[in-house]
Amino acid sequence: MNLKDCHNFSDFRILAKKKLPSPIFHYIDGAADDEITYNRNTSAFNDVDLVPNVLRGVESVDLSTTIFGKKIDLPFYCSPTALQRLFHYDGERAVGKAAKKFNTMFGVSALATVSVEEISSLIDTPKMFQFYFHKDRGLNDSCLERAKAANFDVMALTVDTITGGNRERDLRTGFTSPPKLTLSSLFSFATKPMWGINYLTKGKFELPHLQDFVKEGTSTNSSIGNYFSTMLDQSMNWNDAEKLCSKWGGHFALKGIMSVEDAKKAVDIGCTGIMVSNHGGRQLDGSRSPFDQLAEIVDAVGDKIDVICEGGFQRGTHMLKALSLGAKACAGGRLYLYALAAAGQAGVERALGQYKAELERDMKLMGCTKISDLNRNNLRFRYT
Repeated sequence: MNLKDCHNFSDFRILAKKKLPSPIFHYIDGAADDEITYNRNTSAFNDVDLVPNVLRGVESVDLSTTIFGKKIDLPFYCSPTALQRLFHYDGERAVGKAAKKFNTMFGVSALATVSVEEISSLIDTPKMFQFYFHKDRGLNDSCLERAKAANFDVMALTVDTITGGNRERDLRTGFTSPPKLTLSSLFSFATKPMWGINYLTKGKFELPHLQDFVKEGTSTNSSIGNYFSTMLDQSMNWNDAEKLCSKWGGHFALKGIMSVEDAKKAVDIGCTGIMVSNHGGRQLDGSRSPFDQLAEIVDAVGDKIDVICEGGFQRGTHMLKALSLGAKACAGGRLYLYALAAAGQAGVERALGQYKAELERDMKLMGCTKISDLNRNNLRFRYT
């Protein structure tokens, strides 16, 4: 199977599995506990049907939207995700360049493997920095100041990782950052020699925003779950978020909002957006899907801040449904990470191009020519 054989989300996943050692693949692919929420994130879209209109003159479709004061050409963007150079040696460089080609937003994690300074030098399209609130205040200040100096457009404080989720696949495979060989994983790494060659020869694996402050994840092996549980500040509260919002002084979002109550508080502390998200099902298993929570959150705060639906998207039709409920944009990590692992920048460009083509085709079939044409009249819920 090659890149040209990848026609959808599942195809990229299959190719990524062929390219990556088992611990690395399952780090992307896995989620918390029984992975019920992870699976629900996508299956939720199947509980809603699209109701198309016809004879609307749809030869020209405009997919652009505006989030955080920035116009982007697609109503979806690449969510920030950690450790991308483990999946492909170009990592964030490849994703950023692909996002630039499609003029959409690119999110960079505090746990990124390429610095905000380098990303800023590579792409001039809108950029988001994902902030993790560490116990080390010096690390927090450094991340904020570096992202500000690199002219990032949005800061997104992740609020759903107050402790690490129970990612049992990682426990079984022994996944850590940086990777380590174990008796159980040795065979998997040995059967993927190109991954190992690239890892050893394509530049040292680093976490440039963290390594001057903490050893975990760079020179000391750590699972992501353990990192969240030990390095992040579990006393973080609304006052901390408000102070960070004020200190940033620009567009500020909370990533991981799932309740109306919290969405309203986000407005109160000065946020300009929220990501309705459960961290890809990787934290609290049994929680609702973002799509299931979207309508009530949009109804509560959608006229005050940008509401973004994040997670579970595998098709253009999934995005149409979220946009019809009132999301300003859609976002996801796995929607491009499998493609990154499969073929680097070329893979991400192919994936983004396919989502764009699906959306253009599906908009025409819906009888819509712009995102604002989408509304709840387009939808029928099977279960109420």
